[in-house]
This record gives sequence, C-alpha cells and structure tokens, in this order.
Amino acid sequence: MPAFADTNVVVYAFAKDDAKIAIAEGILEKQPTISVQVLSEFLNVCRIKLGMDVATRHKLAAELIAGCNVVSLDPRVVEKAMEIEAQAEISYWDALIVAAALLSGCDTLYTEDLENGRTFEGQLTVVNPFVAT
Repeated sequence: MPAFADTNVVVYAFAKDDAKIAIAEGILEKQPTISVQVLSEFLNVCRIKLGMDVATRHKLAAELIAGCNVVSLDPRVVEKAMEIEAQAEISYWDALIVAAALLSGCDTLYTEDLENGRTFEGQLTVVNPFVAT
C-alpha cells in the first residue's frame, strides 16, 4: 500500500539539518502520494520561510509532481475531512491530509503534525519519521 507524505516531510528535504534531509529524501525516493494541498503549502514555505526565488521553487514543485503520486482535492475529500475533523478532534487542515491519504488507499502517513502511531479508520497509521532525530 502506498504512503502519504505531509508538507513538513517534503520541506525537510530542503532543510539545513542533514539527518532530516536524509530521512525526507529517503521517503521521497519511494515516490509517495501527496496532495495538491501539500504542493501548495510547500510552495508557500519555500517562498516565505526558505526565501527561494520563483524559478527555484517552481522547479522543485515540478520535480515533486513528476516524482510523486499527486492527488487532487475534490468535494469527496472535503466531506471526508469534515467527518474526520469532527470525529478525531484534529484541525481541519490535518483532517484534509488524513482524508486525502485515506481516500488514496494509503496505509502510512508520514508527518510530525499528528501523534506518532495514531491510526485512522483502522487503515492509516501516522509515522513521525523524525522521532529519533
């Protein structure tokens, strides 16, 4: 089953921490699933926090599009996110990530935004790949 990578995992591939870079690159090499939300947040972080110019961040986003399974956000994902937000008591934005991962058939969600080991619907397990770093 495929894995889903949250924005923070993608961003760490371009961070200054060598250990986090190695972990994030290892996840991205496996061509995870990401959503349009992840791409959008990545572009924003590259602009605001990493200070990248337009050409650089667009090149990196194009590489992500080519190297990952990118899923769209549609009304079905939004409805699922609202259900998850209410039931799991997490933020809507985290619920949108979880919903996209679930509806994509993923069994692993790489993120540091949710509790490591938490499961959703008996299918999706949260893994914080940076716990040991």
